[in-house]
Amino acid sequence: MKKLLCIIFMITLLAAPALRGENGDTPESGEEGAGSPFNQSKFVPDISLILDASYVYRNTRDGEYEKLHTPAITLVPAEEERHGHEEPFLRNGFNFNYAEITFYSIVDPYLELFAVCHLAEEHFGLEEAYFTTRSLPFGFQLRAGKFLSGFGRLNEQHAHYWDFADQTLVHNAFFGEEGLGEVGARLTWVAPTDFYLMLGGEALQGCNTRSFGNEKILHVDGSTVEDGSNGPNLGVGYMKMSFDIGELTVLAGASGAFGKARINHGLDRAGKSGTAFTGSTYILGGDITLKYQLDSLRFISLQAEYLYRSMEGDMFRNDALDAMTRTEAQKRQSGLYAQLVGKFSRRWRCGARYDLLQMNRVEESGVEAELPENMPRYSGMLEYNPTEFSRFRVQYNFDASRYGTETGAYEKKTNHEVIVQANLAIGAHGAHSF
Repeated sequence: MKKLLCIIFMITLLAAPALRGENGDTPESGEEGAGSPFNQSKFVPDISLILDASYVYRNTRDGEYEKLHTPAITLVPAEEERHGHEEPFLRNGFNFNYAEITFYSIVDPYLELFAVCHLAEEHFGLEEAYFTTRSLPFGFQLRAGKFLSGFGRLNEQHAHYWDFADQTLVHNAFFGEEGLGEVGARLTWVAPTDFYLMLGGEALQGCNTRSFGNEKILHVDGSTVEDGSNGPNLGVGYMKMSFDIGELTVLAGASGAFGKARINHGLDRAGKSGTAFTGSTYILGGDITLKYQLDSLRFISLQAEYLYRSMEGDMFRNDALDAMTRTEAQKRQSGLYAQLVGKFSRRWRCGARYDLLQMNRVEESGVEAELPENMPRYSGMLEYNPTEFSRFRVQYNFDASRYGTETGAYEKKTNHEVIVQANLAIGAHGAHSF
């Protein structure tokens, strides 16, 4: 079924120019000329296709790298760290990271519609699909559907917006590779001030399995460990502001997310060990961006973001004999990133980024586990943009955030990575946010 939907979308993408005509109008023949009331070009949405591919060199072999993880940052055992959605840059050699098909159109004077479909080698899915109001009074705007949450600075941006090839460590740890994307509704208000001030709130289903989740958790014998939670299960609120000081633009924000957590990793598997967590989670974040415009083309940008996560509830463990234990658990974890990016000519950009998984404190029944903290990654990138529709990037990562457990203890495995990335876009695509 997914492959059939993918084929339909591709046919629609290829057929769009024919519907518009070579210059954006329908053919001037018969009753369907440019002035005809049956002119369909008015109803064809803006469609674009974004393709991302890469070549990766890593000093760790693929099989060994897939077993590495960040201890206790997620509740996933090392062998289950990755899920059905393919992780970009996972393999040494060539990688097809993803493709995105986007659709956008104004529906009427009151609403606009946007959708993004994600394609990978073994995966096709709907990443975002939502409507947004266009004419609510007093600075209000409503969005509803499936969308990336406005939490923080980076989460709402798609991967091709990023200044670096890969996601930050803290966002991947707390929200997963796809970020905090949920079904729900958002209401924002822009204040009538001389500077930009926006307040927003979201009511979301809370399905994200890195920090929240709402599914029922069962034991191997079929008994209910914890009932699922009815949505909306997650609330998000944020404040964002921006102002100028001469040629310097300052953008700052604060965000918070609170929801119930139902996270199951194999508790219902017979004959194998598994874990599950039930309770509540809150995440706080702060971000700041400083962008200094050297001239109309060149700039220097400093961007940083800090996230703190607290989880409280019960931890369930099931051993190979299907015996389950239950303990009270608390997790206090944090992380940050800071990046400096400069554009020094029309075509070239370069930058450096510092990632850190900082605090990693986990207590069960009042006993704190001995876990590694302050797990860093250092990145540098050089980027060439022949046009606004194509990007070629070389990035180096020194990653000291991953560990192995082959000996029963945590062993740090330092990775050196070189990523050569190509990102291409065709079709009508909206301008990127600041």
